[in-house]
Amino acid sequence: MKEISKLLSLNELLILKRSWSKSGKKVVWTNGCFDIMHAGHVNYLQQAKNFGDILVVGMNSDQSVRALKGTGRPICNERHRAQVLVALECVDFVIVFDEKSPVKIIEQFQPDVYVKGGDYTIDTIDQVERRVVEGYGGKIVLLPEEPGISTTLIIEKIQKIAPH
Repeated sequence: MKEISKLLSLNELLILKRSWSKSGKKVVWTNGCFDIMHAGHVNYLQQAKNFGDILVVGMNSDQSVRALKGTGRPICNERHRAQVLVALECVDFVIVFDEKSPVKIIEQFQPDVYVKGGDYTIDTIDQVERRVVEGYGGKIVLLPEEPGISTTLIIEKIQKIAPH
């Protein structure tokens, strides 16, 4: 049997979602840039996986990261970032999106659980995404923040030690 790639298009994701729903599987969604992968990302993804049977990660494309973080980002290109994500045991599938927000995907995909990191509160998550998830009856989970671990802090540390 041919192995299904973990990197999916929206159409492939929607087809699989119908199958998962029929078999009673709970689907978890999270998303982010995942620019320089670090322990905080891994812990976060492992925790997210615990809320269901299938973990789907939406990953911002290079274009999307630039729109969110500025011209110097991403540090790692989307092909490399996706390669790291799909290699993680806890990540079942990855979809790359070009928009600043994956709201159009969430609207169509309708995951059972929508997970965001602890640097967000219910009032600071994308409110359009929140309304969509609440509108179809999805559950929103906010994971606790891991202080001292972030891509921004890693970049700042590198800049401090790099010769000018």
